[in-house]
Amino acid sequence: MAYFVTGATGFIGRHLVLNLLKRGKPVYALVRKGSQKKLDALRESLGATDKTLIAVAGDLSQKNLGVSDADLRRLKGKIDHVFHLAAIYDLNASAEDQKVANVDGTRNAVRFAGAVGAGCFHHVSSIAAAGLYEGVFREDMFEEAEELDHPYFGTKHESEGIVRKECKRPFRIYRPGFVVGHSKTGEIDKIDGPYYFFKTIQKMRQLLPPWMPTIGIEGGRINIVPVDFVANALDHLAHKKGLDGKCFHLTDPHPHRIGEVLNIFAKAAHAPQMAMRVNAKMFGFIPAPVVYGLASLSPVKRAIKVTLNDLGIPRDVFQFVNWPTRYDNREATRALRGSGIEVPPLESYANRLWDYWERNLDPDLFIDRSLSGRVKGKVAVVTGGSSGIGQATALKLAEAGAKVVIVARDPEKLDATKREIAAKGGVCFAYSCDLADMAAIEVLAKQILADHGSVDFLVNNAGRSIRRAVINATDRFHDFERTMQLNYFGAVKLVLAFLPAMAAKKRGHIINISSIGVLSRAPRFSAYVASKAALDAFAECAASELLDKGVHFTNINMPLVRTPMIAPTKIYESVPTLSPEEAAGLVVEAIVHRPVRIATRLGIFGAVCHAIAPKLTQVLLNTAFNMFPDSSAAQGKKDGDAQALSAEQMAFAQITRGIHW
Repeated sequence: MAYFVTGATGFIGRHLVLNLLKRGKPVYALVRKGSQKKLDALRESLGATDKTLIAVAGDLSQKNLGVSDADLRRLKGKIDHVFHLAAIYDLNASAEDQKVANVDGTRNAVRFAGAVGAGCFHHVSSIAAAGLYEGVFREDMFEEAEELDHPYFGTKHESEGIVRKECKRPFRIYRPGFVVGHSKTGEIDKIDGPYYFFKTIQKMRQLLPPWMPTIGIEGGRINIVPVDFVANALDHLAHKKGLDGKCFHLTDPHPHRIGEVLNIFAKAAHAPQMAMRVNAKMFGFIPAPVVYGLASLSPVKRAIKVTLNDLGIPRDVFQFVNWPTRYDNREATRALRGSGIEVPPLESYANRLWDYWERNLDPDLFIDRSLSGRVKGKVAVVTGGSSGIGQATALKLAEAGAKVVIVARDPEKLDATKREIAAKGGVCFAYSCDLADMAAIEVLAKQILADHGSVDFLVNNAGRSIRRAVINATDRFHDFERTMQLNYFGAVKLVLAFLPAMAAKKRGHIINISSIGVLSRAPRFSAYVASKAALDAFAECAASELLDKGVHFTNINMPLVRTPMIAPTKIYESVPTLSPEEAAGLVVEAIVHRPVRIATRLGIFGAVCHAIAPKLTQVLLNTAFNMFPDSSAAQGKKDGDAQALSAEQMAFAQITRGIHW
């Protein structure tokens, strides 16, 4: 005698086939055309051969499972057990696909069992066949199912009804709970059920320390079982005599509420516990039209969609937070008694499930986070690309395969950078332009678009910095004008020139090299910080407008960098600075991850201080202002900055690493 299994390469199927092979009888597996490689891989992983695990070509949607007449004759009278596991277990699948797989597939499997004269037909159903029944659903109940509107619930119920009404062979029905990974290894093949909330737990862990209590949600009891329990129970119950015609709930007799489940996994992930859990039923008093009305508002719909997409949670999942059904499993418990097969406590293996997910299934693992994956073959314009941060950024982008366009005033320096990039095998185009000249920028932009079609990345790096106390600049209004002209108007002019093409292609990323001074408001940089703050504000406004157009903005609040721009200030030779290559690394981070802002912790701390204690922060900054003098040039002196930093100044510069003083 032999076994016939549909869904043998599926998650439960693989574990069941392993158990069946141990019984020493051949296992025939239904294989769709094009899925032979999956069965070959299964054979290899189980140590089986083509004599013990035998492929039978077919299709779930076809009569008699699409098995040929020759194979039907060959199998007739030889199949003792047909295990029907093939189905769609996915809330996101379309209603049509679920009907074909779950309903039509089950009917075809039942007819196949009759055609080969199978000894027993084993139908793996689901607790979803009960719908959202209010109360305790027994194993002998079926017609009593309620709330079957969702396609998954409806098709699982209908497919079970086909077995009950149309199967002419002896049959047994099994209803597993939410099947999760192996209790010993944590292995699972896809994200489903409680796994949908793992990304939320992971983000909480990243944002908050594990000791911080948080607020969560409470709901109904979610019945979770590991796949090894389900496979072992199926194998045992299928071979035990006297159970034909019965249905078995393969469920946890002591299920946890959804809030408890989330806390168990939060503990496994070393994430904060949801100490206070709000029962979702509390919101039942809100009239349905009000809920639907709010949810139908365009801003609300978009916010919900973006949030759920970011967390990887299907919207339908929230329909089942208040799961109302409990599952009596006395028949299964009685039949399994003495076998040693029982559901292990979730707490005993949750850490294995979490570890396997984070190492193998976390969606972030499948995102191409390489610079090459972002920029290869795309056009990247870098202003100020002939030296400092711009040059280092251009070299990194070219090395990653981008078509780099560098812009600066000095043709000789541009050519030198272009030659360096070419020598390393990169592609570089150089354009000389004074980015403080609005007319020149317009000509430049038209030429770049004519030469390259569009721009995918724009790095607004070119800038001018002036370090001078306001009291020493009262007769130098032109300092403020020329700083604003290059740092703000020049950058904005370039953005506006490239923006229409980006929006038309629904693709573009603008990276602005801003300053830590925008966050810290360091003294002596009123002209520079004001120009960079203006650019930050422009980008933040534009980003909100253009998000749905596929155009992204990132502001990098760059700390002090060792570039030609800071060379005139001699005291910077003695304070901590980033190298241009390290600064270019922040640009790479911006391109790869597309954050709204990149800033150092010290910069963010400075912004927080200004927000919560502005007067005290001004006192501290005034102290720093008096600690570091203006340069000789700023004071109108001709002699250079010969005086070395004092020990106090050096210590303060180390503590406030990266801030311009």
